[in-house]
Amino acid sequence: QVQLVESGGGTVQAGGSLRLTCAASGRTGPIYLMGWFRQTPGKEREFVADILGNGRSAYYADSVKGRFTISRDNAKDTVYLEMNSLKPDDTAVYYCAGGSSPYYYTRGDSREYTYWGQGTQVTVSS
Repeated sequence: QVQLVESGGGTVQAGGSLRLTCAASGRTGPIYLMGWFRQTPGKEREFVADILGNGRSAYYADSVKGRFTISRDNAKDTVYLEMNSLKPDDTAVYYCAGGSSPYYYTRGDSREYTYWGQGTQVTVSS
């Protein structure tokens, strides 16, 4: 089955930028919807952004709209999250997720996803 591995996390000062990368391997079929979620200890996992299988129609949470950009390169089985104008509230573990179905009902819902990465830490200092 599919394995997702995130990278690119780290520590950055407020106002700075980071680019997260999610690489997929072991794929036995197409990956359709892909997304990024984040989670802080004591809080529920929060939707960040998603993108359709054809690389079009990106969708963002209001909290990151205008600051983050999601993209994918299907030839490399890779999805990216470019994060700009980072704020301390963006500090979290960021998870990559992939869907195994060509159908979806609610974008931003974690139930749309079958595959999950282990997460990468992003820390934004004030």
